[in-house]
Amino acid sequence: QCLLSGSWQSDTSSRMVVFTLDKDNRFSGFYLPGPADGNSELLTSPLEGSQQDTELSPQPIFSFTVNWRLRETARTSVFLGQCYVDTKGEETLHALWLLREAADSPAEDWKATQ
Repeated sequence: QCLLSGSWQSDTSSRMVVFTLDKDNRFSGFYLPGPADGNSELLTSPLEGSQQDTELSPQPIFSFTVNWRLRETARTSVFLGQCYVDTKGEETLHALWLLREAADSPAEDWKATQ
């Protein structure tokens, strides 16, 4: 059974810590950038999200938002993915993400999302 609560590490050594899911399958936690992120301005940042009920789907879909704590720029990322359990019981998260920076004007909007 996939439960997101706990500590997760990415391929780039970033780490996500998720606190216990509440009765509505919502969670909060924080995201710690890894050395591969290469941005010394990144600080530990809060995250909030939710996952499907594991009674409905033993390998649930989840989503969460990270509001980055940076010294000079406003950025937010959203992640959407699924938790998988292999035959040995090992849990793995697979996710897609979007990163949005604040744009100075509508003309700059095109380059604000990665």
